[in-house]
Amino acid sequence: MSDQNRLGVFKTYKLYVGGKFPRSESGRVYEVTDSKGQWLANAPQSSRKDARDAVVAARKAFGGWSGATAYNRGQVLYRVAEMLEGRKDQFVREVAASEGLSKSKAAAVVDAAIDRWVWYAGWTDKIGQISGGANPVAGPFFNLSTPEPTGVVAVLAPRKSSLLGLVSVIAPVIATGNTAVVVASADAPLPALSLGEVLATSDVPGGVANILSGVTAELAAPLAAHQDVNAIDLTGADPALAKELEIAAADNLKRVLRPGPVDADWAASPGTHRLTAFLETKTVWHPTGALGAAGSSY
Repeated sequence: MSDQNRLGVFKTYKLYVGGKFPRSESGRVYEVTDSKGQWLANAPQSSRKDARDAVVAARKAFGGWSGATAYNRGQVLYRVAEMLEGRKDQFVREVAASEGLSKSKAAAVVDAAIDRWVWYAGWTDKIGQISGGANPVAGPFFNLSTPEPTGVVAVLAPRKSSLLGLVSVIAPVIATGNTAVVVASADAPLPALSLGEVLATSDVPGGVANILSGVTAELAAPLAAHQDVNAIDLTGADPALAKELEIAAADNLKRVLRPGPVDADWAASPGTHRLTAFLETKTVWHPTGALGAAGSSY
């Protein structure tokens, strides 16, 4: 059969929840268009039930993921970068269509996103050295502070940066041992949904990262009010929505990372503030023995 008579196979985009690819519980979809308004695909429009299911999956995965060694998490995340590299052409096409970029500029964005993922993967076993340590105290004690993951983190992905911005908000959350429920950009969800396919074919356990698409406000409200969500990143929320979500998040004292500029420069050096944003500090005291005239003894 010649190529001109062949019917193309359209891709069906699905959610990524608990390591599986469900359609939205509601059965709804919405049209995703490119920067010129041309149809690209139908994306699932997640419901409140999908958001709750994602939280359940994230909580179930938290124990195993947070209990893994930091070095092991780094290995797992590096594997994600390997898979991204192997599917680079697909992501270049999706980013170019989603953000209205030329192929060369989209390729540069995808390269930066892969490099950003590797960068965060390298921090898994190092962040403890800059956010913890031995504290000087008066008395015969060791006083040690160590960082621990907060728990389940809801992440509202950037509205405009469909891949580099997405990687910049999801990678630091899971690199530090948290699990994530990510609400993709409503206007450009396709790279995020494809990232779910990459996560599924890497070594990341199901439930560590869950990706939803749909109306941001519709999904963010139940996540901000959910009693089993420990923190929320409001990057993708507009100022009015962010204020409402902060109020809802206060009910169970969630950690809140407030949104920055809408047109943030995601290509800039990210620093470590997103790594430390969702860490708790545990301090342990341990006696060292009595202090005598000749000095301390153990």
